[in-house]
Amino acid sequence: IMQRTQAGEVVIVPRNFKLLEELEASEKGTGDMAISFGLVDPGDTFLTNWNGGILGPPGAQHDGRFYELRMHCQDKYPAVPPEVRFVSRINMTCVDQKTGLIIHSKLPATKNWNRNMGLEEILTSIRSEMSSDSNRRLRQPAEGLTF
Repeated sequence: IMQRTQAGEVVIVPRNFKLLEELEASEKGTGDMAISFGLVDPGDTFLTNWNGGILGPPGAQHDGRFYELRMHCQDKYPAVPPEVRFVSRINMTCVDQKTGLIIHSKLPATKNWNRNMGLEEILTSIRSEMSSDSNRRLRQPAEGLTF
């Protein structure tokens, strides 16, 4: 996160401070209730591997489905977006159909990434894409399948 001091100086918040802030926000459940995220291993002091969940939006093929994802925040996060991979099988234009990885150039949040964004913005962007013209009518694999 970049923050400005009263004197107008730009301060770059370190990776772990940003991730701790995100973890705290997710645990409090202050954001969009249709998405969730948290650490894979609560003992992960480097805050690297995260679980994510998205409840499919109404009015799309994804309505009522719950999708599981994994997010990997490498050392350069938040300067670069995390690697995001669907565990649940899904058919979307921004998802590699062999690996389940999000294609950064095809998802608005990762395509337009800046260090003030975070995991919540990525999950929200994916959920929005589920309702987009190019995704909402795509046939989906049977529920319960994984990559």
